[in-house]
Amino acid sequence: MHFVNLQVPELSEVTIGFIPLTDCAPMVVAAKTGFDKKYGIKINLSKQPSWAAIRDKLISGELHAAQSLYGMIYGLALGLGGQQKELSVLMTLNQNGQGITLSNQLKQAGVDSGFKLKTYLSQQKEKLTFAQTFPTGTHAMWLYYWLASHGIDPMHDVNITVVPPTQMVANLRAGTVAGFCAGEPWNARAVYDQVGFTVATSQDIWPDHPEKVLGVTAEFAALYPNTCRAMIMAMLDACRYLDDVENRDLTSGWLADWIDAPKQVIHDRFVGHYDNGNGKYWQDSHPIQFFKEGAVNFPYLSDGMWFMTQFKRWGFLKTDPDYLSVAKKINSTDIYIDAALALGIAIPEHPMRASQLMDGLIWDGQTPISYANSFNPF
Repeated sequence: MHFVNLQVPELSEVTIGFIPLTDCAPMVVAAKTGFDKKYGIKINLSKQPSWAAIRDKLISGELHAAQSLYGMIYGLALGLGGQQKELSVLMTLNQNGQGITLSNQLKQAGVDSGFKLKTYLSQQKEKLTFAQTFPTGTHAMWLYYWLASHGIDPMHDVNITVVPPTQMVANLRAGTVAGFCAGEPWNARAVYDQVGFTVATSQDIWPDHPEKVLGVTAEFAALYPNTCRAMIMAMLDACRYLDDVENRDLTSGWLADWIDAPKQVIHDRFVGHYDNGNGKYWQDSHPIQFFKEGAVNFPYLSDGMWFMTQFKRWGFLKTDPDYLSVAKKINSTDIYIDAALALGIAIPEHPMRASQLMDGLIWDGQTPISYANSFNPF
C-alpha cells in the first residue's frame, strides 16, 4: 500500500524555466489560474532563449525546475550534451505535438516525403543541413529516427546543426537549413510564413511519444520533496484543465503573450487541426496531449530508457548502460505517485508501456540491449 504524505512545501516560491513553445502550456496555466497557490507555492515563470540556457540555469540553481527535453535530462545524467549532472524527471508534461519541416525549395523540387528526400540527397554534390534543438534532445531523436527510417544516415548523409526553436523559421527562410525538427508552433509558423511545409509530425514517428518533462536536479528533489510534490500537483491540475478543448482556445491567447506567433498559428495544431502547407488538411488522431486521466504524466521508466537506446544507436554511448537502473534513478516515480494519489489520479499498473514506432518496431522496455543493437547499420 502506498501512503500519501502531504506536508507543507519547503519553499513558498519556485522559479520554473521554459521555452516559448505550445507545450509550455502547463506551466503557463498553472501560474495563470492559481493552481500553484492551491498547493502552497507561487510559480515564477522564466522564459529562456534555448535549451542550452535551460540546461545551464537548471544546473547552476538559477532555476528551481524547468520544462525540459526528456533526452536532455538523460544525456546530462550520462555526461552527454554538457557537464555530467544528476537530474530528476518529476513527471511527463505532454505527448506528441512536434514536427519535421522541410523548405519550400525542397517542395518545389518535388520532395514531399522521406523517400523522395533520400533520392534527392543522392543527387546532390553537397550535403544539406538540418536543424534540431539540442544534441541529445527529443527533436534530435525524432529527426534521426525519421531520416533513418527512410534510409538516410543522419550521421553521414546530411549535416546536422543545433538551432534554438524560436530561430528555426528564420534559419529556414535564410536558407541556412533545408529543414528542421522542433516543437510547435514553429512548424505551423513556417507554413503560415510560406517558407516551409510539414513533412511529418512527431506522432507519425511514435504515436503518443513522451515529450517534455518537468526536470529538477537530483539534489533539489532530495532537499525539497514536498515542493516537488506541490509543483507536480499544480501541473497535474493544469494538464487536466488543458484536456478541455475549450480551455485550449483561452490558453492559446495566454501563450501568444509569451510566444512570437499569432494566436491562430498556436491554436490550430494545439487543438489538432493540421494544414501541412502542401495541400493536406486533417484532424490529427494523436494531437498534443497533456493529461488523459494521468496516462500522459506518469514518468514511465521505459520512456526514459528509449532515449538511452538511441544514444547507443547513434554512437553517443560506446557501451550499453544499465538501462533500467539509470531510469529508476532519474524518474522520480515515488514523488509523482504521492502527488497523483493525493488528487485521485490513477497510477498505471506497470512502470513500463508498449509502443509501436513508424518502422513497425515495438518498444516496451523489456530488452533494451537487444533493441538498441537491432537497428540496421548504414
